[in-house]
Formats: sequence, structure tokens, C-alpha cells
Amino acid sequence: MRTPPSGSRVTAVLGPTNTGKTHFAIERMLAHKSGMIGLPLRLLAREVYDKIVRIKGASQVALVTGEEKIIPAGAPYYVCTVEAMPVGVGSACLVVDEIQLCADPERGHVFTDRLLNARGDEETLFLGADTMRGAIQKFVPRTYFVSRDRFSDLAYTGAKKLTRLPRRSAVVGFSSEDVYGIAELIRTHRGGAAVVLGALSPRTRNAQVALYQSGEVDFLVATDAIGMGLNMDVDHVAFSAMEKFDGTVTRPLRPEEVGQIAGRAGRHMNDGTFGVTGEAEPLDQELVSRVENHHYDPVRVLQWRNSALHFHSLGGLIASLDEPPPQRGLVKARPSSDFIALRTLAGQGEIADRCTAPAAIKLLWECCQMPDFNKLSTDEHVRLVRTIFGHLMSDKGVLPPEWLGQQISRLDIIEGDVATLSGRLAHIRTWTYAAHRPGWVADGAYWQEVTRSVEDRLSDALHEKLTQRFIDRRTSVLMRSLREEDLNLVLDDSGGVTVGGEAIGKLEGFRFTPAENATGLEAKALHAAAVKGLEGEFFNRARKLAFATEEEISLSEHGRLWWDGAIVARLAAGGTPLSPAVLLLADESLKGAPREGVQRRLEDWLQKRIAAKLEAMTALHEAIEAKAGTKGALPGEARGIAHRLWENFGNIDFPRTDLRGDRGAIMRALRPFGVWFGRRTVYMPKLLRPDAANLLALLWSVWQKQDDVPAMPRPGLTSFDSEAPDGFLGAAGFRKFAGRAIRLDMLERLEDVLEKALIEGSTADELTPKLVSLLGSSNEQLKEVLDALGWQTLEVADGKHVWRRAAPKPIRRQRKQPREGGKPGGDDKGGHKPKEVKITINPDSPFAALAGLIK
Repeated sequence: MRTPPSGSRVTAVLGPTNTGKTHFAIERMLAHKSGMIGLPLRLLAREVYDKIVRIKGASQVALVTGEEKIIPAGAPYYVCTVEAMPVGVGSACLVVDEIQLCADPERGHVFTDRLLNARGDEETLFLGADTMRGAIQKFVPRTYFVSRDRFSDLAYTGAKKLTRLPRRSAVVGFSSEDVYGIAELIRTHRGGAAVVLGALSPRTRNAQVALYQSGEVDFLVATDAIGMGLNMDVDHVAFSAMEKFDGTVTRPLRPEEVGQIAGRAGRHMNDGTFGVTGEAEPLDQELVSRVENHHYDPVRVLQWRNSALHFHSLGGLIASLDEPPPQRGLVKARPSSDFIALRTLAGQGEIADRCTAPAAIKLLWECCQMPDFNKLSTDEHVRLVRTIFGHLMSDKGVLPPEWLGQQISRLDIIEGDVATLSGRLAHIRTWTYAAHRPGWVADGAYWQEVTRSVEDRLSDALHEKLTQRFIDRRTSVLMRSLREEDLNLVLDDSGGVTVGGEAIGKLEGFRFTPAENATGLEAKALHAAAVKGLEGEFFNRARKLAFATEEEISLSEHGRLWWDGAIVARLAAGGTPLSPAVLLLADESLKGAPREGVQRRLEDWLQKRIAAKLEAMTALHEAIEAKAGTKGALPGEARGIAHRLWENFGNIDFPRTDLRGDRGAIMRALRPFGVWFGRRTVYMPKLLRPDAANLLALLWSVWQKQDDVPAMPRPGLTSFDSEAPDGFLGAAGFRKFAGRAIRLDMLERLEDVLEKALIEGSTADELTPKLVSLLGSSNEQLKEVLDALGWQTLEVADGKHVWRRAAPKPIRRQRKQPREGGKPGGDDKGGHKPKEVKITINPDSPFAALAGLIK
């Protein structure tokens, strides 16, 4: 593992999709004098490269992928695929995107190597999912973590037929056959679709995306490549299958993979939805909940392959590649195509005879690392590697120009169907890769230009074929003027509104949004026409919502009420903290009795939701409201504490030592409501459950009129570093000490352990590991938290230390007025010395063992 340069800072920026992580990292990188960013896809690398070129200029930016190298002399910024990152090139800031791919069985070992060894001279950024937090803490312990929340809501809308999908949808398949088949069906029923596959060249992919972004087609059919940060304006993601072939077996998608792909729906502040289509079965509720709330299992092991290779012999190289991981938490990656090719060729006598020097062994390994763009069989790929190695080991030491020209010229044919052109593009990528390898061709610049030109021609031809095959171009445009008597307004099942067959906007819930290309007076005319024509639909939807079941309405983590795949209301501060107002989001077409019915239904749903999730609080409130002397009414002191609990979201800072009156009677009165009197806090353990805690935290945010609701901790997390407001954490059942939020029951347990250890005489060294495990923190964080709680270590004997509460100081009292003739603070001349009041320690107290020390 590489030691970071002096002063280098390692930061992990973690969060779900649509949090702006990559945009943030690019800004950070460009703020340095030099930088390098590694991205998971060639397509994404090209997109980021083009973006930085627009900012800095082409002379300042290099692009390095397996198949393409654009390296201006002295360029300070590098955009690369992760595999192609030239980590030997020093840069002030280094960024690795999608770091959770450390766990990927196929490519994970490369990302793990970057995590362990790649560093910027001044700053290193790892971007990815929050599932990597624990792994990064383990292997890069001094990392500073930044959590980013999703900008918009993501909601599940169930199963829909391909013919009923909403506009601006991306349909996801897991093979080129699936993508093409789905695109054919969409063309037949919905007019057309653009297609995006990872195997497309950047030129073809960009041309297809431009069709979608321009609105010429409203549907995109893609492989799961879109999950890796490709930026498109997608409102809905539909899965056509929930299984994929991962190179070895066909397996179900993992929840985090579903979330990564579904998260492409919704851009920036625009909310998104996801669901299934085709033959895919509806998702189970647990998976839906995890995706909507971005809760996934943490990454526990990282794929690893040794990068410190030995080239003194073929056997030594194979042995170094086959070494086991050096520490727990790393797992040896399964053999990839390069290792398989190396072992196969090493067993061939002719190859072994030629690989007696380290230089020849290094060259063979470089040849074996050539990707299998053509998806050949293992034998065919090995034969190609053997051929290239043979040419490079010849007297000329390069690929023969005549032979290479023949390979390329056979591919420079733009006639053919989609499959034929795709195959030629895959083949040309092999020779593009070879042309960019140092020393493989005699004139690198010439062959790079040749292969690029062929790839561009094939890319343009493939784009044209894809367009012809999958898009039925529009033959009409929106009428220049819309007259009420001429309206032929139609609403489809997905909410799209058309006039004369031309889309004019979309109806979501009870709000109509004009088409994006409509501006000014045209937009107003469209809206007025739609409002008039949709009055009947508004009435029908209002009646449907008024009788909707509890399950058909949902509340998002951002305080939005969803129904039928759309946001219909939002929460706002109400009369009390736990009774928020419901603000209906509807156009003026919803009015009168239908509007009142919708409002009542949503308010009733919210009240029932709060009552069900916060049952303990509801019961407590009823007891507070009961008249004194009646059944169920609380006595005075208990009633006061209950009222404070109700106003403060179920917990208050009120140590049991502060109770006045009959303590037992107060505790007995509140015990039926699940109220617990702790050392520092009065709280209700049932409200610490994730559902209740999440709701309380949301209600606090609404009550405080917070525009952005902070992210809740993962379910089951008992402590974490947090910069969230204290009130938000308190509503969620946490208290913050020394910057670390600790759940209230864990806070009690922590001090239970300390007090028990104090009685039993356990030393700090014996106790610290247990406390660290309870808190889930480092030793230093534990010390800071315990200092904030008032616990200190004290040396007792033989260099041993124990944890104890800070010793109480003597209380000195002084009379406000001196006696006659005396002076304040006087002495034997008439004044009086202040009395010293000593604290007597109860023999039964756990502090008795330290009484002598405290004295």
C-alpha cells in the first residue's frame, strides 16, 4: 500500500446516484494545478473529457483509455478509464469514480489497486456508494468522509407494459439481443427509441443520445451501462429483466445494482420513478424499500490481484499473479482473460523458449492484457495474442505494416446490417488498441489516425442503421395555433397529453406540464387548452384518490405524498410538531368538492400513518389531554414530563436525578407508555425503531421548515459521525457528543458498561476494545466522546488506568453581606472565611472504590 505524500488528503465522497459527486470531483480537480480522474467506462471518460476541454481547452487535457490516447505536450489534466490510468504520472489531485467496483468479480482488482496505491500529491478523492464506507475505513484509515444526499425523490411505480411506459423512459436490457428486440417493439407501438450499449463507439453513442435528448424520440433502450454515470434526462427507468450474465453465470441483480441503474431516473431536482416491464416480475417490497431509501449491505470484501509482479521468469510471473491476498478483507480475484492467456501460452514450448529475458516476459504480459473486444472463444483470443507477440518478437520488433493494413482494410466497409457493423466496430477496436500501445507499430500517429477514421465511418454507418431500424421519424409538427373548437385532446395511460397526435405536455397527478419545447405565449396557450380539456380527467382522478387504499399512497423521505406514480402534495409546518399540514399540489382545474375530497383523504391518510408509526406517542398524547381526575389522566409531574416528550419528538434531556417529588410514582405513571428514564435522557425506546425514527426526523424537518431534509443513518446503525442539526438528530433518537451522533439506548448501554467496570475494577486497557466495539468508532473518537460525557482515565497503580467520571469540585459558599463590623472575605479582623462544603460519597455508590483517589 502506497503511503500518501506528505500533506496529501484522502477524501471519500459517498452517496447514491444523482448527488453530483462527479461534478463536485471535477471542480475540485480543476482547482488544482494538475489532476487525473479515473472513470469506469470509455463512454463516460469521453463525456468528461469533452466537458473539461470546453472549460480548459484541448491543449490542457489528455484522454487515456485502452483504445484512445490524446496526450497534448505538458497537459496538466488527465481523463482516463480506471484500467488505463498512468498512475506513475504525478498529479496534484487524483480521482477514482465508482469505487464500489472494488467488489466487482471481473474488474474489482483494478479498482482495489487504485484504492490501495493510487494517490494525488495534494488530494485524493474516491467517489462511490456509501456501501464502501467500512471498507475504506479499514484499508485507508485516515480517510475523510463526505456524504452527499440525492437531490430528488426516487419512487417505485410497479409493472407497466412496454406500450404503456411513460415518456422519457429508459428501458434496461442485459444483452444486445434484448436491447434490439425491445427497441423494435417500442418503434412499432410508440414511434421509436434510441439505443445505448457499452460496446458502441463514443461517436455512435453520442449520436444516439442526441436523438433522445433532443426529444425526437421519447424512449431510450440501454444495457446496464447507463448505471455508471452516463448523464441523460430520464424520468423513468424500466427493468425488462432482473437477472444478468456476469461472465460466469446468470444471476439475480443485487439490490445495489438495481439502485445504481434505477437511480438514473430523475436529474438534479427532478424526481424520478422506476419499475419493471416485459416479462420481469414485480419487485418485492423489501427491495423497493431499499432502493427508494438507498439502504444496501456494506461491501465486506474487495477483489485483489497482486500488482507487484516478477518478470525474472515465466514461472515467477505466474506465481506473483497467483499470490494470495496479504490481509483479511481482500479476496483473490478469479482468473481474468489476461491471466488465462498467459498460463496457456506459457505452456507452449515455442513461447517458453522465447521468454528467457525479463523484457520478453514483460512484452508477453502486455500482449496478454489486450482486451477481447470481439468476445472470441478463449482459444481464438489466445491465438490472436500469440500472433501479435510473434510479430513483436521478430527482427523488426513491430507489427508488420502490410499485415496490419490488411487487417484494417477488411473492416473498412460501411455496408451491412446492425449486427455486421457492430462486429466490424468490435474488430477495429482491437487494432485501435494496438496502434496506441507504445512500440507496437512503427508509426503510431499514422496508424492511430487510420484506425480512428475507420472507426468513425463505421460509427456513422451504425448510427444511421440504428436510426432507420428503430425510429419512425415524426411527420407532423404542432399546429401553429390552437383553437378551442379544433382541439382533439387525448390523454394516454402514461399521462402524456396530445393534440392531433402531437405531444403538448404531460399530466402528473393533478398538475399539467407543457412540453419542454413550448415557450412564452405558446406554453400559455397549451396550458389553457389542456386545463379546459382535462377537467373530466381531474374529476375522475380526484374520485379515485378519495377512495384509494392506504397502500396506494406513500410518503417519501423528502416529505412528499405520492399517488399513482406522481407527487400530489407536500408536508408543511402545522399547528403542532406532530401534526403537519398537507399542501395539495394541483392546478386550478381541481376545485370545489373534488379538491376538498382529495385534501381530506390525504390528511386522513397522514393522520393514520403518524398514529400507526408513532403509536406510543399517540397514546401518550391522549393521556396528556385527559382531564385531571379522570381515568387515564396523569399526575402533575408525570403530566409535565409527558407534555415535554410530546413537544420534543419523544425524548428530552432530563436526567432521572432531576426528578422531584415521588420518583417511583412518576416512573410508574409513565411506564405503561414505554417511557424510559435514563441517566441523561427521558426517551421512548419504541421510537428508536427505523420507521418511527425516520418519520420523527422528517416531522422535525417539516416543523423547522427545512428545505433539505438531512439523510437518516442506515437502519441498525447505533452511532456515526454527523454534521446534521442537533434537533434533527434528537428527533431521530440520537444525541451528539464530540461530533458523533449516538443512539439513546446505546448511550445508556455505554455508560452501563462503564459503571459496571468501575465497580468491578476493570482497567481502561481491558475495557477500551469493548467500548470501541459498542460505539463503532476509533480509539481516539471514543476518548473524545467519553470526555464530552464527563468520563476520564485515572492512573490507579502500577501504571494501570481506569475510566471514572470527572471528580466533583468542592462547593464554596460565601455570605452575600458581612456581619456588622466585618468585611466580605475577611479574616480574624472581623470578616468571616467562606465555608467549604464537602461532598460525601455514598458507600453504596459505584464511585466508592475511588473515594480515596477523588479525595
